[in-house]
Amino acid sequence: MLNWRRDPGYEQRMLNYEQRRIQHEQQRFLHEQREILHEQRMKQLRSDIEQIEKDTEQIKNEAEQIRKETELLRQENARLRILNARTKALISCVDQHCFPPESSSIPQPPTGPDCEPSSI
Repeated sequence: MLNWRRDPGYEQRMLNYEQRRIQHEQQRFLHEQREILHEQRMKQLRSDIEQIEKDTEQIKNEAEQIRKETELLRQENARLRILNARTKALISCVDQHCFPPESSSIPQPPTGPDCEPSSI
């Protein structure tokens, strides 16, 4: 029979090796989990970016529509200002012709014999 002597550091080396192997497996697992989380986060960020781009485009379109409507309102206001000025001028002319300054609420006496008030 062989004279076999056990290596005194063998069990400790095997224990250290097994601990390193387990630690390596844990690190690899954690790294994979971080990679998965990273990919999920990147996917979410891409989705968020797409949504922001769509929202930005919609806001640009709405802003352009508001600019167009604002311009139309400015034109309509200008048209209404002109119309208002014309109306005021016409009212002024009507007031001058229908209500001359010398007229008052007291009727004037007739000036001539043929100017009798009518009894209609």
